[in-house]
Amino acid sequence: MKNFSIAIVALVFILVVSSVFVIYEGQRGIVFEFNKIKRDSATGEMMIFEPGLNFKIPFIQSVKKLDARIQTLDEAADRFVTAEKKDLIVDSFVKWRIVDFSTYYLRTSGSIDNARALLKQKVNNGLRTEFGHRTIKEIVSGDRDAIMAQALESAKSSREDLGIEVVDVRIKAINLPTEISNSIYDRMRAERTAVAKEHRSQGQEQAEIIRATIDAKVTIMLAEAQKNSFTTRGEGDALAAKIYSDAYNKDAEFYGFIRSLEAYEKSFSSKNDIMVVKPDSDFFRYLKDGVKGK
Repeated sequence: MKNFSIAIVALVFILVVSSVFVIYEGQRGIVFEFNKIKRDSATGEMMIFEPGLNFKIPFIQSVKKLDARIQTLDEAADRFVTAEKKDLIVDSFVKWRIVDFSTYYLRTSGSIDNARALLKQKVNNGLRTEFGHRTIKEIVSGDRDAIMAQALESAKSSREDLGIEVVDVRIKAINLPTEISNSIYDRMRAERTAVAKEHRSQGQEQAEIIRATIDAKVTIMLAEAQKNSFTTRGEGDALAAKIYSDAYNKDAEFYGFIRSLEAYEKSFSSKNDIMVVKPDSDFFRYLKDGVKGK
C-alpha cells in the first residue's frame, strides 16, 4: 500500500511538471496538440503564449518556443549590377524581429534558417533595384543613405508576407569584384611605374648635367692653379737668380768660396763616397789656398 501511494504521488508530480511550461522574456510559445497547432476555439486564430508560467495537457500537447528578440542577418557579400552594367560586391546586414508569430510560423515552419533565406531574398531584391537605378559614381558619391532607406522601405512588406519587421538595413562595404580590382591596381601600378621611370630619367639627366658642369669647373680651376704655380715658380726662380747674381757681383771670391763649401759638404757627407781627382784640381783650391782677402 505504501509503494502504491508513492507511485501515485510520483505520477501526480510528473503530470504536474509535464503540464507546466515557462516562456521567458524575449520568447513566445506555440502549443501543438497531436502535432497540430492549437487554435482559439472562438476566433480560430493560432494561440500565442506570452512570457510567464503557462499550462498544457501532458503527453498530448507540446510547446515550440520562438525568439522574439531583434535578430541580425549578416551573411556573405552579394554581387549587384549598376545602371551602367558594372558589377559591385556589396556587403550588408539586416536587423529584424518577429512581430506576427502566426504568419511567421506558417511561412517558415518556425525555422530561423528558412526565415533568413526568405528575408535575404526580399532585402536583396530591394537592394538590386536601387543599385540598378544608379551609376557607380552616384553610389560612391553619397547615395548610400538613400539606397539603405529605400531598401528598408521595400522590406516593410515582410511584415505581411513573413510576419517579420525589418528594423534596419545597413551597407557595410561596397567593392569592385576581385578581377576588376586587380586590373585597376595593375593599371595604377603601371602608371606609377612609368611616372617613376620618367622622374628617374630626368634625375639622371640633371645629374649628368651637374656632373659635367662640376667637372668643367674643376678642370678650369686646376688649369688656373697650375698656371699660377708655374708663374709663381718662374718668378721665384727669377728672384733667386737675381739674388745669386747680385751676391756674385758684390763679392765674387766669397761667393765662390761659399759654393765650394757647399760642394765639399755634399761630396763628403758619406764615408763610403770615393772621388778620384787630381790634387792640384780647382776643386781643392780653397782647401790649399784659403780665401784671399781684398
